[in-house]
Amino acid sequence: MAAVEKRRPAAAQAAHFPDGGRPGVSRAAATAESEEDFLRQVGATEMLRAALLKLLEARPEEPIAFLAHYFENVGLRSPASGGAGEPPGQLLLQQQRLGRALWHLRLAHHSQRTAFNNNVGVAYECLSASGRRKKPGLDGRTYSELLKRICRDGEAPEEAVAPLLRKIQCRDHEAVPLAVFRAGMLTCFVLLEFVARAGALYRLLEGPGLAAADRRVGQAVLDTLEGALQASDDTAPASYLEAGSRLGPDSLALAMDRALVARRPSAPMTREEFLEKAAALFIAKVKPVG
Repeated sequence: MAAVEKRRPAAAQAAHFPDGGRPGVSRAAATAESEEDFLRQVGATEMLRAALLKLLEARPEEPIAFLAHYFENVGLRSPASGGAGEPPGQLLLQQQRLGRALWHLRLAHHSQRTAFNNNVGVAYECLSASGRRKKPGLDGRTYSELLKRICRDGEAPEEAVAPLLRKIQCRDHEAVPLAVFRAGMLTCFVLLEFVARAGALYRLLEGPGLAAADRRVGQAVLDTLEGALQASDDTAPASYLEAGSRLGPDSLALAMDRALVARRPSAPMTREEFLEKAAALFIAKVKPVG
């Protein structure tokens, strides 16, 4: 009986030193450590950090909705999610990648140069993901499809956008480097903003109670805009937006006065026609790819 009593403390003591004399880790500490290891192993820690950085970068009005969309679109970034070869769902997967790439491109305005360039890089990486039997890379067909989707979602008339796409598209099987991809994305987004500003300008030209502007006035404004574009920097599409500064209240009033001097009847100019002509002025300055 005494021997049994002597063994009990020893057994209890051994329970606290499971490794031959080293103090054991408490259950709470071990659990915490294992949870941290798990989060690191599955990539959740890095994913959350990246999401918070994007949130700080974009500073959206609805942060929770932004994060929800971020995690909804984050699954297709890795090439490993692309599968192997050409599975039946390849077309669907490609459309998902295009949608996700477009979502990333819209996270930051093109004027936020660093953030926009970072998002362009993520979009390029997403679209470059391919099957195991293919080398990673972005082909001209995917690049051109993304350009079309960007322009289709904007206000630019389809007839005006077509010449731009012909200038900056690549052949279907042509490899598209990141620099070309970035220039194409930037040009499309700048064009959409340019056309949006032209639309706001057209609303100032519309006659009271009419849905059209006087043709002489509209053409005079377009001529002034063309002169401003001719003086802008040819190497930077974003600088084309600055051409609108020449269309301030004074210069706009002068152009309208000159157009109305003759006081002759004039046919109306529709919004679609005005926007198409304004877009054509922009596109004329864009240099073709290659």
